[in-house]
Amino acid sequence: MRFEDTVGRRGLLALGGMAVLETVGAQPRGMTPEIGILVATTYTNGTLEERLSEAKAHGLACVQMNMACAGLPEMPDVIPEGLPARFQREAAARGLRIASVQGTFNMCHPGAEHRQTGLRRLRVLAEAFPGMPIHICTGTRNETSMWRRHPENGSAGAWRDMAACVREATEIARQTKCVLAFEPEVNNVVDSARKARQLMDEIGSAYLKVTMDPANIFPAGTLPRMKEMIEEAFSLVGKDIALAHAKDLDRDGDAGHLAAGQGKLDYGLYLRLLRANRFNGPLLLHGLTRAQVPGCVAFLREELGRIGG
Repeated sequence: MRFEDTVGRRGLLALGGMAVLETVGAQPRGMTPEIGILVATTYTNGTLEERLSEAKAHGLACVQMNMACAGLPEMPDVIPEGLPARFQREAAARGLRIASVQGTFNMCHPGAEHRQTGLRRLRVLAEAFPGMPIHICTGTRNETSMWRRHPENGSAGAWRDMAACVREATEIARQTKCVLAFEPEVNNVVDSARKARQLMDEIGSAYLKVTMDPANIFPAGTLPRMKEMIEEAFSLVGKDIALAHAKDLDRDGDAGHLAAGQGKLDYGLYLRLLRANRFNGPLLLHGLTRAQVPGCVAFLREELGRIGG
């Protein structure tokens, strides 16, 4: 009898994800961040099994899964019954941990119907992966791309719609025992750590946490203040980080698009602050090609070694 037949699909998935609620904010135990990757954005083709095998061959410990890895839309209306257990089974067979799943949709799209569709699909995802951390972003008023800035992002209406959507999403997370980890991003409504703190205080839920990606928090003209801004970000949300991203940037005013170690980000400072804030979760590479993965893994290991990680 297979293990997943014994514990059941929901039980299997909960075993993979329920520890997050217990460990977010926990005391360190001599552990260091696990180096992982967003599977779908780097391994852009091949079967699920082939993509996971590549991640293992590249020395990674964990992965963020995307439904596109199984040939589905990123946020599908239906997830086949056996797919979540297949994800867990195939990852475990390669010694990989599923650290999170992607659940991004435009949470402040000007169309209320669009936001409700996103919430409905988020529920589908959360119910298929109970207890699993889900990565989200707050979105933008741009109707065609949630990664492009819009002049109305700073309006009271954009914040109201976004916060209402996040509140509903957080209730879904509470019901399914998931953690939602949202990412401050310069092109989104929550474009800074300060606004991230504001949103978390407004929602007031243990099921809402942060994805830290310091390559995404520099508005135009602020790169010379890198140390100050990264330190401020950690002072505001450092204790609420559930996921951490590893990529890089070569300019401010936009999200970073470079592989880790290939740009201007002060990785020594970033990793020291993760350690100081007792972060033991997944450090997830993205924004890189297959060919860049070995070098980026080596870079992160070297930087972690420098700080005693």
